[in-house]
Amino acid sequence: MPLSEIVKLWIKEKYAKPGNVYVGVAHRLDRPVTGLVLMAKTSKALPRLNEMFRLGEVKKTYWAIVKNAPQEAAGTLEHYLVRNEKQNKSYAYDTERADSKKAILDYKVIAKSDNYTLLEVDLKTGRHHQIRCQLAKMGCSIKGDLKYGADRSNKDGGISLHSRRSSFIHPVSKLLIELVAPVPNDKLWLDITQGID
Repeated sequence: MPLSEIVKLWIKEKYAKPGNVYVGVAHRLDRPVTGLVLMAKTSKALPRLNEMFRLGEVKKTYWAIVKNAPQEAAGTLEHYLVRNEKQNKSYAYDTERADSKKAILDYKVIAKSDNYTLLEVDLKTGRHHQIRCQLAKMGCSIKGDLKYGADRSNKDGGISLHSRRSSFIHPVSKLLIELVAPVPNDKLWLDITQGID
């Protein structure tokens, strides 16, 4: 059952709503990614939320566990991504190509374990497989991400990329909304994030 349908059932039960319940998906996560997904509860809210994403007014932060630490502890990655529909994969280039889209993200190392490094990634653009593709391009494939160069898969078939935080100004109340998703209940995630807010 799609996540949106699960959320509809939850809203219907929690608020004892009669009739049909509306849920609009404002953005998606790749199937193997964990974490925060934003949805709209009304048909009026969805286009507003979509426009906020389009204008870059929703700040999205991800956490990624990588095997190879980056050469620099923090930086900005800028590439031109070309999406291959047949392979469901994107390729990153240093220079503009036909049908490419510019992709920008900031990253910084926020923790290390004996074998892995935890990166915090702030997306500046939203491209197909952007984080996965750009981190792999700099030699830091995400743990478990076979499609982008990891040496082996994770036991659950997922990858160690987590949509950690989203923040935006509510279009009606004008209040700052900050949402945080707890990390997966997994030993590696719990160990590497110990002591981090």
